[in-house]
Amino acid sequence: MTKVELRKIYLAKQKNLSSSERIEKSRQITGQFFQSFDLSKIRFLHCFIAIKKFNEVDTSLIFKRLWREFPQVQALVPRINFQTREIENLKFTLETKLVENAWKIKEPTESESVKTKEIDMVLIPLLCFDEKGFRVGYGKGFYDKFLSDCREDVLKIGLSFFDPIGKIADAQEFDVKLDFCVTPKKIVNCK
Repeated sequence: MTKVELRKIYLAKQKNLSSSERIEKSRQITGQFFQSFDLSKIRFLHCFIAIKKFNEVDTSLIFKRLWREFPQVQALVPRINFQTREIENLKFTLETKLVENAWKIKEPTESESVKTKEIDMVLIPLLCFDEKGFRVGYGKGFYDKFLSDCREDVLKIGLSFFDPIGKIADAQEFDVKLDFCVTPKKIVNCK
């Protein structure tokens, strides 16, 4: 199936998760993430803030544990610059104030930014992915551009409620692939 077809199917599947299913699966994903990845050498970790209307993985669980157990890791969150169509990386702490942008996505109002090339690990929102690490996002292209601007050695980790599919028919070799994807039950190595 193509990205457009898969986007429609998985957006519906994600939206159809009940609140309790979403919370439980988000807890499992958080546990899998912290169990499987060594954060000792990570200085800057970039992670999305879940968009409620899309019923995304609840990353607040990841942020809370990061702040509590890994104070040496600086959390960063995206802010969309609609003029340049680029993602800015803003420092995110327990005290950071958030406001909804034009798309109802929560972003920091004021915060220090960090250059994309300084990021060590990125946790990426997606709807579905295949075993090679190709992903289907929401189709706006922000993360495609952002990931291509990251360092070559940045660790790219998707967070998904669902297991990988066999193949995304229209994936291109120039698409930036995931290194890993965390699901509620396992870590999928896409390398």
